[in-house]
Amino acid sequence: MKRIALLWMLSLMLYKAQAQLILSEREQSAVIDEMLEDRFNTILPALMQRTNIDLWLIISREYNEDPVLKTMLPSTWLSARRTTMLVFYLNPGSKQLEKYSISRYNVGKSIPASWDMKKFPDQWDALIDLIKSRNPNKIGINTSADFAHADGLDYTHYDVLMKRLPNTLKSKVVSAESLAVGWLETRTAKEMQLYQKLVSITHDIIAEGFSNQVITPGVTTTDDLVWWFRQRVRSLGLTTWFHPSVSIQRNDSASFEHLRSFSNRPENEVIRFGDLIHVDFGITYLRLNTDIQQHAYVLHPEETDAPVYLQNAFAKSNRLQDILTDQFKIGRTGNQILKAARETAIKENINPSIYSHPLGLHGHAAGPTIGLWDKQEGVSGSGDYPIYPHTAYSIELNSSTYIPEWGKEIRIMLEENGYYDGQVFKYIAGRQKKLRLISY
Repeated sequence: MKRIALLWMLSLMLYKAQAQLILSEREQSAVIDEMLEDRFNTILPALMQRTNIDLWLIISREYNEDPVLKTMLPSTWLSARRTTMLVFYLNPGSKQLEKYSISRYNVGKSIPASWDMKKFPDQWDALIDLIKSRNPNKIGINTSADFAHADGLDYTHYDVLMKRLPNTLKSKVVSAESLAVGWLETRTAKEMQLYQKLVSITHDIIAEGFSNQVITPGVTTTDDLVWWFRQRVRSLGLTTWFHPSVSIQRNDSASFEHLRSFSNRPENEVIRFGDLIHVDFGITYLRLNTDIQQHAYVLHPEETDAPVYLQNAFAKSNRLQDILTDQFKIGRTGNQILKAARETAIKENINPSIYSHPLGLHGHAAGPTIGLWDKQEGVSGSGDYPIYPHTAYSIELNSSTYIPEWGKEIRIMLEENGYYDGQVFKYIAGRQKKLRLISY
């Protein structure tokens, strides 16, 4: 009874410590709006110059929001309102960014309402008048074959827009794919200050879940642990952007091929001594996302460390992380990075599988795809997109190692979050360098 009471008190203390790291809803709102204003002022003008799009048009209806639009709404807006039209115009002379909302409302403090309803009872007439008055060289709209994030303009609004625009302006309409992806993938200095806290909180929750406070061998199941993670996130006032997963590898006859790893995981497996446990887990906080995978080993009562063969297998995946991130260079595409990393890993007798992706305002974010678990030869479209500076990534991969003691291959599946500043890749809050140990 004393041990149970002590564990309960320790858990409560840890909960209070973590909860203190989470801002109140009101505080979060202020931070989100401050970061959004900073994004408009610092990265958007530069991106419009880089992509040569001087007018960016975003149109969206309530409950059918363009993914880009959702990242531009103030913290107190949980959706668009009626039909929300945003116009960003980069004045070619002054290089100043002009922001307009062709709607009844200011879109927060950043984008003023610019619809004179007495002059233009029809919202579309007001929009066309503004576009004509600016006479842009290119009108960017959110259409994309390769990035769902940049394909947010629905057919209805596209059809109306093209019918309303005069012929002199129709010819100026282009896809804003490169601008939309740039907006989503580029991280500001303020965001990166916060990102370290997000990743640290994610690591802390995983450490708590992978402990004897939560796991009792012979009793706790993988589903118990999955739902513990979900409940823990909720109790801290956080959310998650995907349902966590927990899987087990152990000394038995079951194989752990890719399909079992990703979609055919057994449910409700009871955790035992000697198990190698894996979790895939992430949180959403302040509109940013984390995505992390780590491993733990459940020590037998007589053990003080994981078996050397598991430690060596883990080291291979750590090395694969280094091989991959060493390939990051401005201008290289996701497919070029994937190919070079795989070739190097194979030369080092590592059996690699790489499926890394951008990270930020979405979990599986816009930017260069660096492999998919079932497409190790490269990914057409999003894999051809190049690396830019000031971008964040989830370094997601695995290496398989044959374990003679178990008579089969195991996979060490790691995922850690990092930032590329244009010269150096760094993990945002470190990475797992050895197996977590669960002792009793």
